Amino acid sequence: MANSIAAPVNIERIEPTNWFVGMKNPKLQLMVYGKGIAAASFDVSYPGVSVDSVVALQSPNYLLVYLDLKGAQPGEMTLNFKVGKKKKSLKYTLRQREMAGDKRTGFSNADVLYMLMPDRFASGSDTNDQIKGMNAYVNDRTKPSLRHGGDLEGIRQHLDYFNDLGVTALWFTPVLENNSPDSNDFSTYHGYATTNYYRVDPRFGSNEEYRRLVDEAHQHGLKVVMDMIFNHCGFEHPWVADMPTADWFNLPDWLKESGGKSDPRGTSFLQTSYKLTPVVDPYASKVDLRETVEGWFVPTMPDLNQRNPHVMTYLIQNSMWWIETVGIDGIRMDTYPYADAEGMAKWMKQLDEEYPNFNVVGETWVTEPAYTAAWQKDSKIARSNSYLKTVMDFSFFDKINAAKNEETDAWWNGYNRIYNSLVYDYLYPNPSSVMAFIENHDTDRFLGNSTDTLALKQALALLLTINRTPQLYYGTEVLMNGTKEVTDGNVRKDFPGGFPGDKKNCFTAEGRTKAENAMFDWCRRLLHWRNGNDVIIKGKQTQFIPWKGVYVVARQYLGQNVMTIINGTKEAAELEVARYAEIIGDCETAQDITNGRTVRIDKNVKLRPRQTMVLEF
Repeated sequence: MANSIAAPVNIERIEPTNWFVGMKNPKLQLMVYGKGIAAASFDVSYPGVSVDSVVALQSPNYLLVYLDLKGAQPGEMTLNFKVGKKKKSLKYTLRQREMAGDKRTGFSNADVLYMLMPDRFASGSDTNDQIKGMNAYVNDRTKPSLRHGGDLEGIRQHLDYFNDLGVTALWFTPVLENNSPDSNDFSTYHGYATTNYYRVDPRFGSNEEYRRLVDEAHQHGLKVVMDMIFNHCGFEHPWVADMPTADWFNLPDWLKESGGKSDPRGTSFLQTSYKLTPVVDPYASKVDLRETVEGWFVPTMPDLNQRNPHVMTYLIQNSMWWIETVGIDGIRMDTYPYADAEGMAKWMKQLDEEYPNFNVVGETWVTEPAYTAAWQKDSKIARSNSYLKTVMDFSFFDKINAAKNEETDAWWNGYNRIYNSLVYDYLYPNPSSVMAFIENHDTDRFLGNSTDTLALKQALALLLTINRTPQLYYGTEVLMNGTKEVTDGNVRKDFPGGFPGDKKNCFTAEGRTKAENAMFDWCRRLLHWRNGNDVIIKGKQTQFIPWKGVYVVARQYLGQNVMTIINGTKEAAELEVARYAEIIGDCETAQDITNGRTVRIDKNVKLRPRQTMVLEF
């Protein structure tokens, strides 16, 4: 953090708060904010550092300083500002990187990501009840859309739980400051309205506590994926009250009409259509494309303009700062196609150059494989290269949630939907770097309002054995359910046992019901078996058209074989082994990973209604 050694010139903040030497790209943008600072001249006194340019923005209270650190060593450099006869000097820290960028390894299909919401998972501290200096908010666990008081310390205290379950990476919804006031029993507990890009929300903890959590997760063999949002920020971000430039946000004129308030009534406010197809549609109209890319997500989330190079540089640097500062192992980028594609590709290209073994997954919410594939790095069907290594498989999500309610017939219904989705994997440059899931924080839980474990086991067995990078949603392993009929908060309930005073504790076998333990144990068995299993990580995939209601996906690697067998009907069925001879060969027995039992595969295998098998031989 920069600290003052003289006081005449007003400087309230400089972002980033520090930087690192030895980056492949030695350029650094400093955003300086203070009343009248745009009128300042600037110079720097430090060996190996030179000034590329100084940019005064339209607001008189911002100054952008672009530095070249190519020859710099770690230490404190002096930043000198002068307005008229007034001067101010600040110390700014340049740090040594903990490791070279190519040493940072991101998540891959060898991992299973466990997604959770910090506010709803566990509370490990009483210090987050009310934080001074934050806008009005309430912790009330009886209200599904208010804050519930979960924090980073609560997550840290349960790292052993993740090891016991068998997941290998943790994806938290955003942890950065969301200083938006509560309104009508709604809050930004979810974290998607950033108001400070360099500060963990103090209700979750501090930057130092975030670093401690990441370090201890690494000690537990767990990777950490950070959720980021480049498309928009929160309305209470300082940029809204004092816009650096007129084009810092998309379509900001309505803010003048509203008097700087987030009430769009009677203004020219344009909300996004939430339809992402115009971004790739060769016939897209200008009005449709504008609504998608420039329309605001909601009035309280200002839409950032990634076509402004200063905005994009700020965001790119911020992502690198968090990688270097806390050691995250990956990024999940929210609302990926809503942002400017060229700006996002620039970010991904620079990130890949600095961290070639890192990984980013983008939220690409369209349920057609061709759409998703066009966003993956090196796609041959895209207009230009996105450089985005991992995309989210909304097709799998959509099809598995339809299949669970259907009988698998001879053509289109039931697990034919999954089969007919996976046939388009030839569109992906790298199918194993496609993130599959059956639910997340924005969808109904897979169980809905029921506890149908037969359908759940089928979905999870496929998720964990097909050629994908799998993502789980917190609590599914203990039968957490819910739908969005009333509010999103009902699919984001508190994890039982994570909060003081909870009468039920699903973190322990003793605290779980018989049914919850059965589901937890089933998941744990499959997850630990998958961990480090090359037949799943590297193996060739073969799928069979559903036959008489039975769907089979096989994996093969160096003489190892796995067959995931799904009876997609409510009736008893039979696996006709002769049909799968190319996989089974002359093997006589296999082990069912789901229960440890030995199964004869030299003759037809009888299947109970909706039965799931994962056979290894």
